[in-house]
Amino acid sequence: MKQFRVGIIGATGMVGQRFALLLADHPWFKVTAMAASSRSAGKTYRDAVGARWAFKDMPMPEQFADIVLYDAGQDIEKMAAEVDFCFCAVDMKKDELRALEEAYAKAECPIVSNNSAHRFTPDVPMVIPELNDEHLAIIESQKKRLGTKRGFIAVKSNCSIQSYVPALHPLRKYGIKEVLACTYQAISGAGKTFERWPEMVDNLIPYIGGEEEKSEQEPLKVWGSIENGQIVKAASPLITTQCLRVPVADGHTAAVFVRFENKPTIEQIKADWAAFRGVPQDLELPHAPKQFIHYFEEPDRPQARLDRNLEGGMAVSVGRLREDTLFDYKFVCLSHNTLRGAAGGAVELAELLAAKGYFD
Repeated sequence: MKQFRVGIIGATGMVGQRFALLLADHPWFKVTAMAASSRSAGKTYRDAVGARWAFKDMPMPEQFADIVLYDAGQDIEKMAAEVDFCFCAVDMKKDELRALEEAYAKAECPIVSNNSAHRFTPDVPMVIPELNDEHLAIIESQKKRLGTKRGFIAVKSNCSIQSYVPALHPLRKYGIKEVLACTYQAISGAGKTFERWPEMVDNLIPYIGGEEEKSEQEPLKVWGSIENGQIVKAASPLITTQCLRVPVADGHTAAVFVRFENKPTIEQIKADWAAFRGVPQDLELPHAPKQFIHYFEEPDRPQARLDRNLEGGMAVSVGRLREDTLFDYKFVCLSHNTLRGAAGGAVELAELLAAKGYFD
């Protein structure tokens, strides 16, 4: 694989820092430019981040410490000239963020976004690489709309759905009718640590703004189809969710209840999970887990502290599959929200785009 020059937009935030860690020794991608808000522009990465470095057990990669940050909004042409594509993890209002990402794309700089602003733009693919790589074909329609030759936007999905949608995906052949998912989401999903959010210690907040709407609608786009130059959401299953913030540092857990048109056996479900693999596994992408879905037979697994880092934090853990009194089955899922759910998922998406020639 050829080498690609990479930029990180929003490099000083928690997800931007996670991008820096993941890209420090990447075999295909070399970070050549970073950007942040106007407050940080002109400073070195070390000075701009300062005491806000979120990963105490993993120091800032030295090769990035002295990079001078660009202004994410004002230095678009400069960033575009130094990179082959950018990751974007900016904390902005959605309308401003949509405009910013489109400005980079129109500057012929492809954007792989961690943000939610473009997740429901009809010609922007929202991809979980193992599940719906075929949606990348919509990029050609998007380029026509934007008037670009190589600039485009591709996004990853919400972090919480990546804990349970992968487990449902190989079961769609049985006709999933209804899904109830209750997610228990780590504080890093809000860009926080316990040091910066002490109110979360010994606490639970039963509300995360906008999260339930995303959790109910985004799976339908992932399972949708391309029609007439746009991605049309799947009509089913019916999904209802509740999303809670819990005092866990990393790792989103989901309690899932599902009803089928053609109810499979427990043995069939476990076999489907064990056999499931996607294009990233076939292509052996650098961040693709060898076994995407891991099932635990122990009754007290998966656990966030024990299992969130499975396969570099890129695998999905499942356990407690059993029959239910109202639905057909229930089970528990876990994924690492800043790895599989955020920066890691975006890096794997970029690897998929690179392997398929979208950055050439």
